[in-house]
Amino acid sequence: MPDIDLALAIAVLAVGTYAIRLGGVTFGGSSLAARLQQWSDPAVVTLLASVTAAATIYEGQEFAGWARLAGVAAAASSAAARAPLVVVVIVAGAVTAGLRAVGVH
Repeated sequence: MPDIDLALAIAVLAVGTYAIRLGGVTFGGSSLAARLQQWSDPAVVTLLASVTAAATIYEGQEFAGWARLAGVAAAASSAAARAPLVVVVIVAGAVTAGLRAVGVH
């Protein structure tokens, strides 16, 4: 059943995204387009944050471990400091690998 739930969620998001895009093209500068834009920006941020949190905290149905959580936190700090993407990825990997090397999982 989880595969069906995932497929349904993807389908709903795809239809919603298409509807928002179509609404922007169809209604152009109307007040409805402005309202769609106002609602879609926070929705995208919320969706990305929830997917990131789930991927960070869980691996399958198990806790992914403190090393991954620390690596993502280090990456977020680097990104907030406006480090280049390559640096953010290297920092995340280094922190995660370093913690796992000393036995923190």
